[in-house]
Amino acid sequence: MSDILLSSSTPASSSLLSRYYYALSPSAAAAAATATAATTTTITPVLISTRRLLGISAILNKFRTPRSRPTLLRCSSYSGMPLEEGHEGPTSSLLSPPPPPQVQLDSLSYSRAFWVSKSIIAWNVEAGCGLCYLYGSRTADLFVADNGVQGYDVKIKLEGGDVGLPQYVIEKFPHIQDYKAFSVPPDLNVESLFKCQLAIAIFSSDGMCTSATSLQLPGVLDELFSYNGPLGAVFSSEAVSLYLWAPTAQAVHALIYKDVSLSDPLEIIRLKELNGVWSAQGPRDWEGCYYVYEVCVYHPSTLQIEKCIVNDPYARGLSADGLRTLLVNLDSDILKPEGWDNLADEKPHVLSFADISIYELHVRDFSANDYTVHPDFRGGYLAFTEKDSAGMLHLKRLSSAGITHLHLLPTFQFAGVDDEKHKWKNVDTQLLKSLPPDSDQQQALITAIQDEDGYNWGYNPVLWGVPKGSYASDANGPCRIFEFRKMVQALNHAGLRVVLDVVYNHLHASGPLDKNSVLDKIVPGYYLRRNTDGFIEHSTCTNNTASEHCMVERLILDDLLCWAAQYKVDGFRFDLMGHIMKHTMVKAKSMLQSLSKDKNGVDGSSIYIYGEGWDFGEVAKNGRGVNASQFNLSGTGIGSFNDRIRDASLGGSPFGHPLQQGFVTGLLLEPNGHDHGDKAAVEHMLAVSKDHIQVGMAANLRDFVLNSFRGQEVKGSEVLTHDGVPVAYALCPTETINYVSAHDNETLFDIVSLKTLMDIPSEDRCRMNHLATSMVALSQGIPFFHAGDEMLRSKSVDRDSYNSGDWFNRLDFSYNSNNWGVGLPPREKNERNWPLIQPRLADSHFKPQKSHIVAAVENFLSFLQIRYSSPLFRLKTANAIQERVKFHNTGPSWIPGVIVMSMEDGYEGVPGLTQIDDRYSFIVVIFNACPTDISFTSPILRARTLQLHPVQMKSMDEIVKKSMYDASSGCFKVPARTTTVFVEARDG
Repeated sequence: MSDILLSSSTPASSSLLSRYYYALSPSAAAAAATATAATTTTITPVLISTRRLLGISAILNKFRTPRSRPTLLRCSSYSGMPLEEGHEGPTSSLLSPPPPPQVQLDSLSYSRAFWVSKSIIAWNVEAGCGLCYLYGSRTADLFVADNGVQGYDVKIKLEGGDVGLPQYVIEKFPHIQDYKAFSVPPDLNVESLFKCQLAIAIFSSDGMCTSATSLQLPGVLDELFSYNGPLGAVFSSEAVSLYLWAPTAQAVHALIYKDVSLSDPLEIIRLKELNGVWSAQGPRDWEGCYYVYEVCVYHPSTLQIEKCIVNDPYARGLSADGLRTLLVNLDSDILKPEGWDNLADEKPHVLSFADISIYELHVRDFSANDYTVHPDFRGGYLAFTEKDSAGMLHLKRLSSAGITHLHLLPTFQFAGVDDEKHKWKNVDTQLLKSLPPDSDQQQALITAIQDEDGYNWGYNPVLWGVPKGSYASDANGPCRIFEFRKMVQALNHAGLRVVLDVVYNHLHASGPLDKNSVLDKIVPGYYLRRNTDGFIEHSTCTNNTASEHCMVERLILDDLLCWAAQYKVDGFRFDLMGHIMKHTMVKAKSMLQSLSKDKNGVDGSSIYIYGEGWDFGEVAKNGRGVNASQFNLSGTGIGSFNDRIRDASLGGSPFGHPLQQGFVTGLLLEPNGHDHGDKAAVEHMLAVSKDHIQVGMAANLRDFVLNSFRGQEVKGSEVLTHDGVPVAYALCPTETINYVSAHDNETLFDIVSLKTLMDIPSEDRCRMNHLATSMVALSQGIPFFHAGDEMLRSKSVDRDSYNSGDWFNRLDFSYNSNNWGVGLPPREKNERNWPLIQPRLADSHFKPQKSHIVAAVENFLSFLQIRYSSPLFRLKTANAIQERVKFHNTGPSWIPGVIVMSMEDGYEGVPGLTQIDDRYSFIVVIFNACPTDISFTSPILRARTLQLHPVQMKSMDEIVKKSMYDASSGCFKVPARTTTVFVEARDG
């Protein structure tokens, strides 16, 4: 460990210096105290090891006041920046605390003031009769002493502090709407100040410094430096040009490497700056080389000027594990599979967004265990090019039945999996197979190497615009680009459009040191959303991004454009979309849909976007501006996941008790022993669940009118969840994504297995699985299915398999196993439920046989075929749904556990409803969740020529064929745990 010399023969260089001296010795403490009082005092040099310096930093945390967050995941160098929550007052006997200062010594570790425009700094302090000053130091020498901020190069008097912020500032920064406005002198040349360490301090009328803090700069950077020109590497016939937006950087160099294996750069190029954009030009033969930037910039997490080595945020190629950026021209013909430029004309046709149905799949899950795939292709992009593999044959069956879009979990460059496969660690599969189904040994073996194997879902973004290297045959060079395109092309040719899972709401790393940190090294404090103390928000997991800032939004839009135009993908699913601003999503939709075959090689009007519209964290209730939450997106045509139909169908929520039952899983009708309340409460709960499901099946439209369980006509928005939130939020059907399971939380089969009685036959659980998927398949809106729902997929009841390896995430397209009973799921997320899980895994009756899996696949395919047999299941407007969709078996006298839905078409040339279906004039769907057969009679549905749907007449399911309809009485008979579809054919 090297040593660092701390000294000050000039004005004391940092408040951090004085704090370190207090921790060393009484004499050093005295010297530091003197230095803060008289900045010309010479301090005797003291030699401190880096290791000891870090220890001192930890001790100094004791002096900090509590922050607004209990834990802060910060990256910090040896500057002494606090790493985690401290406590008031010293708690270590190693310290002799200094006299109480007027302001905190570590005040500059906080950034509680906001430079929101060229002329305004916002701060939540009262100016009173005192003065306020702005300070800057190009060498980051600011520190806080008893008499204020010292070590500055620039000191500027600010005016005001006695009035609030103007409305335009409040609209951009609603979380600081109550702050005071301090005015920056209008003739001040502020641009150069942003390359400095900045602080602001306020003084009382008697000249004492009462408060000091650092500043947050995104507002003024947006106003002065927003930029629409080229960024990244731009190729022309003669040259390669580099552009980097970095308005706070003091210097930027590009280090060019001829080969990824070389440690010494071929060239070091100094970039020139114009209005915050750094650029350089090089010869055309740079193509194929690698580069990184060296950015010299002040970083608020370390309070120092840092030299950060970083990839280009607009990288389009990388070396393995993102060590360097590849200079690659995506328009090069050698990177295009044969026929690539014609792919837009070969894509499977989708007439309307209302015709979409989505199948969610992880790239590695698809083929890692498929032995019909070439060994070199398993777990990667090229597995999708194996036309006759078991997995591709399965996908073709789904496509033929009606699935239109394949949603791929993250495929950009993410952390958590080494790109180079030879570095992966593996567990002996034969050993895992030999262990008992309820053993904890499997998970112990898997978790021991979980960060060194080839598995991770990929929600750890490093660089958004480059395909993940671990899925390619070679992570170096342009191989990943070519193979990704081959995958998209192969899936399109198999009848499936491709949706990418994009994660713009957070980044894996931050700070100047982490190898996976990119954006926060280039413009520190800008790309990541910070709280009012200046520390990074982590409500999405870690390092929340701030799309309310102009250049963050631009990066997101540019990235989407690249994936759409250069990789010809057909849709985007936004992870935690509610943490992105609504205006960003609306701009994204508009931009994508403006793309054309002539100009961009793609038909943008067919690109669909949707995401998770959850409203929580610092963005909740529009805390950072109008965010892309479920309710805010109404009327935009952007889809969001409908958790209401999921929770009502299965019971509870992913955050509730695992035994909470729902409509499909036996609530009231087959109690599992969990205390749901008295009989009246449970009956009420089941009735409420039915209403929630019916609203969801009507595309979760807020204005859809139905007869509630109380017998009242209500709109979807008037049906409320348990916490008083409206169930319905959509204005058009394509704004609703209906689902009962996804990659998050337990699989559908595992949830059913947890919530049902222990001693019911396996066939009954399978039928509940069918019932749940049929509700999604036959609902208005867009149906969404987790890969394996149709195969009774199990993850051995793992509730969060993001890092549980291939073992717990296996898919078997041979239908021999559904992966139930492969050991207790990983301890970290599941241990508290082990007592519930273990006896179920140990019971052999829970494990489905191959015949059950095959039947489930056939059942799933049949409901897809039924959905696409009539446009009545895929109505395009809210008015059409209100006019044609009706629910029966409603009101107080309803038959518990039964939902009856009808859809009506018109007749050509007859007044009233128009005709949209040339096969069926009327359809009735009955969902019977009861463990017994039911009869339902409706005078309204009497005397119709209804018969069992032709698909069900030919079904392998002999039970559904027992369904009956008597026209004379209007009586329907439906077997237990069965969804039956009756149709009235136009030909009689």
